[in-house]
Amino acid sequence: MIELTDIVKTYQRGTQQLHILNRICFTVEKGDFVAIVGPSGSGKSTLMNTIGLLDVPNSGTYKLDGIDTINMSDNQLAELRNRKIGFIFQQFNLLPRLTAMENVELPMIYAGIPPKERRERGQAMLELLGMGTRGHHKPSELSGGQQQRVAIARALAIGPSLLLADEPTGALDSKTGEEVLELVQNLHRQGNTIVLITHDHHIAESASRVVSIRDGIIVNDERNLPMLAEDRAKTLAGGAAV
Repeated sequence: MIELTDIVKTYQRGTQQLHILNRICFTVEKGDFVAIVGPSGSGKSTLMNTIGLLDVPNSGTYKLDGIDTINMSDNQLAELRNRKIGFIFQQFNLLPRLTAMENVELPMIYAGIPPKERRERGQAMLELLGMGTRGHHKPSELSGGQQQRVAIARALAIGPSLLLADEPTGALDSKTGEEVLELVQNLHRQGNTIVLITHDHHIAESASRVVSIRDGIIVNDERNLPMLAEDRAKTLAGGAAV
């Protein structure tokens, strides 16, 4: 599904060259659920942008679904990104003037899907996320958790190969955040491939694999028995009372 080999990303700041990613090698199999975790400045956001085809490395190779992306033009990258990747953002990134249904339909418009099919698929995605009766509401009329559900429905609408979630609970209260994490786990159980970016190790525990990055280098990569919401809640509450 994802194959990164010797990925290097640098930025020039005056006379200084900043090394953000340093020979990253990283693979994700189809159907896996991987959390990439690291502190601010670790390189995880740049790695996410590389995986999401939003940024191009200075060197190395990146294959998505067996497709070599390195020498693609901006237009080719945009087309591949729209077909293969569904994005879930911390701030939802819903267009405020559009209804929930219209937001879900947006990537399908770019993909050239006919209006009738867009509406049917959009309704199906909203119903899957428990938002079937909210399609006519605008984002300002929805709670944070409801907005994130619409954003996930939008990400799923094109049937992507990969769901890329960037701090998906960062703008939510703890209870709603747990609900969204449980929802993401359910999507994984249904066969979706998910890469989740977070700075929070408790959130990373919802994934089946945790990759830790620091100073642009992967320092740990291990399988994980995903922690369910009720177990995370006990841990966060301070499970010292045994």
